[in-house]
Amino acid sequence: MSQSNQLNRRDFITFSAMAAAMLGVSGCASFPKDANSPRKPRPIAPGAKIRVAQVGCGGKGFSDIMAHRDEEVVALCDVDWDSSSKRISNNLKKLKETFPKAKIYADFRKMLIEMDDQIDAVGVATPDHMHFLPAYMAIMMGKHVYVQKPLTQTVGEARELLRLARLNGVCTQMGNQGHAGEGIRLVREWFQAGVLGEVREVQIWTNRSAITGPDGKEQVVWPQGMAEWPAAEAVPATLSHDLFLGRSQNRTFSSAIHPFNWRGYQDYGCGALGDMACHLMDAAYWNLELGAPTSVELKKITKKSSIAFPKSAVVEYQFPARGKLPPVKLTWGEGGEKPSRPKQLEETRQLAKGGQLIIGSKGTVYDGNDYCNSPRFIPESFHKELVEGGKLPPKTLPRVPENNPHKEWTTAIRANNPAAAGSNFEYSVPFTEMVCLGTMAILVGKKFTWDSAAMKTSLPEADKLLYPTYRQGWSMPDIAAKIV
Repeated sequence: MSQSNQLNRRDFITFSAMAAAMLGVSGCASFPKDANSPRKPRPIAPGAKIRVAQVGCGGKGFSDIMAHRDEEVVALCDVDWDSSSKRISNNLKKLKETFPKAKIYADFRKMLIEMDDQIDAVGVATPDHMHFLPAYMAIMMGKHVYVQKPLTQTVGEARELLRLARLNGVCTQMGNQGHAGEGIRLVREWFQAGVLGEVREVQIWTNRSAITGPDGKEQVVWPQGMAEWPAAEAVPATLSHDLFLGRSQNRTFSSAIHPFNWRGYQDYGCGALGDMACHLMDAAYWNLELGAPTSVELKKITKKSSIAFPKSAVVEYQFPARGKLPPVKLTWGEGGEKPSRPKQLEETRQLAKGGQLIIGSKGTVYDGNDYCNSPRFIPESFHKELVEGGKLPPKTLPRVPENNPHKEWTTAIRANNPAAAGSNFEYSVPFTEMVCLGTMAILVGKKFTWDSAAMKTSLPEADKLLYPTYRQGWSMPDIAAKIV
């Protein structure tokens, strides 16, 4: 991820303060000129609709904004409104038809400034490298934000979003939808009731960047392990390539990257770990109260690349004791790297292509999907024994209506209660940091220790990955100056 403007911690804090001052520009007259004078969100009157804008509309952003059809969708922003992808093109067309009054933009900066007083909340579903800047600018302007996972590409960006969200009092949510589900709550109730016993080990895996297709054969979702940048192609007339690049370095266009395969490239994505860990690790991270790891280590890798994430990898996290809870080793496998078959699993069953094992001294929970939708103790006979013997605890945790994280977010906005959304930044920022540390281990290829309080690793090359890099003209002060 080498670029010309690498920031360190001091630079990033200075950059943040400059951004707060510089965003007090004409066209946004009510914006604070002092980072310590935050702009609070507009209260939502009883019975009023929340005015929502979306940045990134053709992919995951499509389902995100469609989830807010009961609100007032006022603006839609995407860098390519006539995508070469039939699916994405159809999504964009449907959005225009569904929200005919919504104003259409290509540049989120222009949208936020022009429609400042008409927007209450902003969704962000761009490629990973551009999650931070739209979210940052929106929060600075007192807008609530729903940001797709992974929340940011770097630890430094995540920390800054949390700082600013606290300062401005906005309601936030990360798009790891399983956190609003039933399964993760069942695991929490089982663990807290002592049914698992003492947990010291967790195994999590995914076959991404591939999946198993309907025919039972493996299909690549997006490529990883590429050794060379794809050949340059002419930029489509419908695409603003500069806006797609955003803060990343200046690269040539290729249809092998846009509109979909960007996730495998270090410039734009976070690879399989960044894509899937925010789902698959959620139950263990939340329920075991893992917090920050003490060390992260790359244990195995295939097709290491200087421009892309690898074909497959295994990463090991070590978490310290937390109060009465013992230390935990969490192993992540991607690209088809699975754990050893657990002895509790019936001979007639195979481990799923992706899933998790939370291994306790009294019982092991297995879930073979991405969102912890169907956790069960193994073997199945043991689970049935617990159920039939009344040994599973009652459901005591509040449930999210319809398991809907979008409604959970809008409910929090109406109540002006940032804590009411389960994957708000108080939770999802430390979680994102943990995920980012795993991608850092893959990139540096070595074990490093992590000091969360000092925000520092034991490796200088890893420390360089803690903060973002910015192409000339794409820091927040640059953005503010351009919009004057």
